[in-house]
Order: sequence, then structure tokens, then C-alpha cells
Amino acid sequence: MITSVLPTYNRAPLSFVKGEGVWLMEAGGERYLDLGAGIAVNVLGHANPALTEVLSEQAHKLWHTSNLYIVPEQQRLADLLVAHTFADTVFFTNSGTEAAELAIKMARKYWYDGGDTERVEIITFEGCFHGRSSAAIAASGAEKMVKGFGPLLPGFVHLPFGDIAAVKAAITEKTAAILLEPIQGEGGIRPFGDAFLKELRALCDTTGTLLILDEVQCGVGRTGKLFAHEWAGITPDIMMVAKGIGGGFPLGAVLATEAAARGMTAGTHGSTYGGNPLGCAVGAKVMDIVADPAFLEAVNHKAGFFRQKLEGLVAAHPEVFEEVRGQGLMLGLKCRIAPADLVTAGYAEKVLTVGAADNVVRLLPALNIAEAEMAEAVERLDRAAAALSPEKKAQPGD
Repeated sequence: MITSVLPTYNRAPLSFVKGEGVWLMEAGGERYLDLGAGIAVNVLGHANPALTEVLSEQAHKLWHTSNLYIVPEQQRLADLLVAHTFADTVFFTNSGTEAAELAIKMARKYWYDGGDTERVEIITFEGCFHGRSSAAIAASGAEKMVKGFGPLLPGFVHLPFGDIAAVKAAITEKTAAILLEPIQGEGGIRPFGDAFLKELRALCDTTGTLLILDEVQCGVGRTGKLFAHEWAGITPDIMMVAKGIGGGFPLGAVLATEAAARGMTAGTHGSTYGGNPLGCAVGAKVMDIVADPAFLEAVNHKAGFFRQKLEGLVAAHPEVFEEVRGQGLMLGLKCRIAPADLVTAGYAEKVLTVGAADNVVRLLPALNIAEAEMAEAVERLDRAAAALSPEKKAQPGD
């Protein structure tokens, strides 16, 4: 018999009723140190007082009107995003998947309005993840994403990860855009690297191809810059944002240059809830905090501390771990064992992590995590790894 909640997730047997900072609590009082942050969502921790105050204040004033009218909170957040990024304009969504849908539409409409109606192909990369809508799974092309959901939206060209020669060979007169995550999240914390991003930007400039960056997971301070592409010194034409921008409240956005957005006129896209007063009020507060250079400097300091601790963990358990990868507080432990085993062993030590492809366990803590909490997290991971080591399992009497 099917459950009342559609069973599309393999859920852990954990149920949380309260959160505070990097801690989650079950009804019985058990406390878990959360290194997943809702998969890079709760950038300021659970029930952050500043966000809770703003949300409560807005909830007492106005929840929802419509995009038929001007929404002041939406305008303020859009102005903040434009001021802090490459973008000239912003459309608000409720999720990263919704942002992907618009980014794909925007790229194709750009060329259609420019009179080049055959320029519809979008290049993506092996291991990518842009959501689970019809367009997003077609962009991925991975069998596990698309099996059983055909016919798929056409027009996507899938290339090997980080292969610049393949990109050069794949760009044709039909190429509308290149879409990628600067650091693949679901794909296993795989950074493309600054050199690759620079060369990609140069190729797009030469061929007129639009560059779309998916910063849903790696953006909003996660890497120690407000957005990950800043490390490479480049800018995209279109960018997808979600997860961290709402600090836990459902919120997403598509940012674009005026030129890239030229086709998106009245009636070409919409959203009932996108840009609602509640979400945008919270998002503006997130931006006020995270975009502060002092906050980002602190993220980089914490990242250095955490990575050093994790390198020690890998060295202590070479039979369990292969390497640490990633940037800032978007880190992954490449495992020699099944990542799910480490995630499960973590439950016994009251530490929460997130699995990914390429045999990786993701560590995506709140950006305001304290050093003492990072040290405690590594101690718990150390005990989880010790319980999984072949030597431990081989001991007599175990």
C-alpha cells in the first residue's frame, strides 16, 4: 500500500522537531550536528534569530498579493542582487528547478528574438544536476534521471566533464548556450576550475554563445565569495540561484544581463508565488548578512580550518577516505567505501552528512558554524570512519 507521502525519497529513520544553529533535535531530545544544512540551504543555520524576526515581522503585515502588482520586498531584493552581481535584472522563483526552466527558456528566446531561430542547442556536462523538471532532466541526460520519462525535451548536447576540447568541437551555429555548475554538487563536489571557466567564457565571447551558470548549490557565500564564479574573475550572461538565498525559506531567482533577457517581455514567463513578500523579505536579510565582506572573509577562515581538520581525518583513515575536495564550505569526502555507509554510520554518532555521486559524501554546513562545532563534527566523523574500517570489522569478537 502506498504511503500518504509519495515515496520518491529513501528517507532516513530520523524525524526532527526543532533546530538551532547547526543543531537539529528529535522529539526525544537527541541532538544531531548538521553538516548538510538542508543540502546547502540553511546558510545561517536553523531558526536564525535575524531571519526569524524578519519573517515574523513580514508575516504580520502581508503574505501574498500577486505579480500583477508591484511587490516592495521583491524590488528591494532585486536591487540588492543587481548591486552585488553582474546582473541587470532578476526574476524570482520558488526553487532551483524553476530557475532552470526560466534560464533555458531565456537562452532560447534570446536567439529567437534575434532572428536566429535555429540556434536552440544547449551544451551541458556529465554529472550535472539542474533539477527534476522535464527540461532539467533533459539537460542532465543521465539514465537514472530520464528513464521512463520520455519523450525528452530535445536540444541538449551532453559532453564529458571538464573537456574543453569537446566543447570547442561541439559549438556550432545551432549552439544557444552552455549551462554548468561552477562546482558540481550532486555530481560529487567537482569544481570545473578557474582555468576552465575562463576558457569557457572566452569561447562564449568569441562565438556569441550565452553562458549560463547554475549557482543553486555553490552560490550565496558557500565558496567564500558571494558567488563561486567570482573566483575565476568571470561573469555569466544568466545565473540560477536558490537554496541559500532564502536561508531555509523557499526562494530562487534567475539573474541576467539586459542583453540576455531581451526576449523575456510581458507574458513570456510567470509565477504565482515567485517573489512573494515573505520569501523576499527573508532573502533580503540573507543578502544583508552574507554579502558583507567581513562575513565572507570569516567563511574563508572557517573553510581553511575545516579543510585542515578533514585532511587529518583522511590521513587517519586511508582505508575509508581517498581525498577532500571542493572549495570554501562546499566540501566533499571522496570515499573508498560506499558513501551511504558513512552517512549511516554518522547517524550513530549524531552527525548528519549528505551523499553524492562519484563516491562522495558532501559537507555543506551553515556558513556561520563555529570552529568548535567543526572540530566536534570531525571527531564524530572520525568515530564513524573507525567503525567502518576493515581493521575494525576484522577484529575478533566484533
